Amino acid sequence: MYNRFRVMLRATCFTPSLSRACCPLFALILSTPSVPNPHLRSSSPYRGYHHSSLHVKGTRERRRILVDHNRHLCTIPEAAKHPPASTSENLSRKARKKAIQQSPESMLKQKLDMCSRNGNVVEALRLYDEAKRNGLQLSQYHYNVLLYVCSLTDGEPESSSANPGLSRGFDIFKQMIVDKVVPNEATFTNGARLAVAKDDPEMAFDMVKQMKAFGIQPRLRSYGPALFGFCRKGDAEKAYEVDAHMVESEVVPEEPELTALLKVSMDTKNADKVYETLQRLRDLVRQVSKPTFDAIEEWFKSKAAAEAGVEKWDVKKIRDGVVSGGGGWHGQGWLGTGKWNVTRTEMDEDGVCKCCKEKLVCIDINPVETENFAASLTRLACQKEVKASFNQFQEWLERHGPFDAVIDGANMGLVNQRSFSFFQLNNVVQRFQQISPSKRLPLVILHRSRVVGGPATYPKNRALLERWKNAGALYATPPGSNDDWYWLYAAVSCKCLLVTNDEMRDHLFQLLGTSFFPRWKEKHQVRISVSREEGLKLHMPPTYSIIIQESEDGRWHVPMSIEDDLQTSRQWLCARRSKSH
Repeated sequence: MYNRFRVMLRATCFTPSLSRACCPLFALILSTPSVPNPHLRSSSPYRGYHHSSLHVKGTRERRRILVDHNRHLCTIPEAAKHPPASTSENLSRKARKKAIQQSPESMLKQKLDMCSRNGNVVEALRLYDEAKRNGLQLSQYHYNVLLYVCSLTDGEPESSSANPGLSRGFDIFKQMIVDKVVPNEATFTNGARLAVAKDDPEMAFDMVKQMKAFGIQPRLRSYGPALFGFCRKGDAEKAYEVDAHMVESEVVPEEPELTALLKVSMDTKNADKVYETLQRLRDLVRQVSKPTFDAIEEWFKSKAAAEAGVEKWDVKKIRDGVVSGGGGWHGQGWLGTGKWNVTRTEMDEDGVCKCCKEKLVCIDINPVETENFAASLTRLACQKEVKASFNQFQEWLERHGPFDAVIDGANMGLVNQRSFSFFQLNNVVQRFQQISPSKRLPLVILHRSRVVGGPATYPKNRALLERWKNAGALYATPPGSNDDWYWLYAAVSCKCLLVTNDEMRDHLFQLLGTSFFPRWKEKHQVRISVSREEGLKLHMPPTYSIIIQESEDGRWHVPMSIEDDLQTSRQWLCARRSKSH
């Protein structure tokens, strides 16, 4: 069967890598028994394809992945896009658009998207069989959605009888190859999910390896099936191999991947790998979720943790490691031996542990990093905003800056308010002018719609706006702009405080990465709370870094992430050896 399929591959118009006789991907696919289907054709004419990807949501939280309608995924065949001249000349643009939307290919796309949302495998397979029976040519998008739906499970490997998609998924994959529809990253990722659903992480890993043969860059989601599959099986060495492949491909893991590596290292009592993973969590995640927090606590209470470490160490080498790392860690391995005292605790406002009385450090930010971040922020803003408008703001800021604080005006005027309050915004402005060393007004960023019409026309509010404007302390962002870019850039370039309750977690801020931005935000963001009892209260940046910290004597402090630390006290894990050294 394999040799026959190999001959078929050589007859295709794919890239040479696809028709390699030794390609392990297709050997693996062909090793999966086929399910007879009388409606599948053995071949179809070659057709062009469009580079598009199946957009998914909720990767980090491991929620069920949904198909995003809003991506411009081209699924309409050329015939539907370009009707015969004699017909199209008589059709209006609206009529042509309607004809395309009602084409069989477009209708199939809509129905498959609905199956993806609802996890309806049976209906998706029925639509597939019907399409093949009617001779409909399926696009890359159609196949990707089908493969995704076939791979849906509740997280545990399932039998073919429990999920009919598993028994048909690889047949659909084969048919995609036969139809000469070139796969993309989403195709291989969904194939990897199918493999893991059949409890075969090795095959899932091979799917990722094959991406390079096609010149496709794997993404984080591409590695998930193999990595989590090996970790679930307790195969630590294979999990480390997947992790090494991620590093080689410059794919950065997130907390779920690192937690899986942490747990498999704990299960195999690999203390060195646990240490390495904790350092990666410190660097990439900083504050861990409750499941990771619980796993770290479990490690420090384990016998393996008590046995890991050294009795004596080079104090100078440890201190040098702390200095070179910027503070808060040394990276030289486990220090001390014996059982750990493990306590859930809190820090006081000065960063002193209420359990062991150690004061946490404030980790410095390199000025060069700040300059580089400001430059990258400018590039992104000019891509997302009208370049001329943003450049105009930069020139304005050069003339009127620097400022001691930048205020997200829209956010501050709405805290605990049903409608925008200039009175509250002015209270915030006055407070920051009072605490400013120069007693200068802070910069207020407001969208133009906030400064013309509506409440802005009231005499008191108009006078207020005029005073800020005349003092060079008000900038109105142009219509259609996102004021987030403006207040963030102003705060970064002025190296000053940023006053906003915005958690800065949406797509815009994800573009800024997870390395520098969280550190900058922690040191510069000021938030407010408003209540009848306390009035307006400022919550200044902490005097210490809220990040996993490793001290020079081997103690560890691990912070748990929380949604709102203005209302909830943050829990820390304090781990120190029972014996003093």
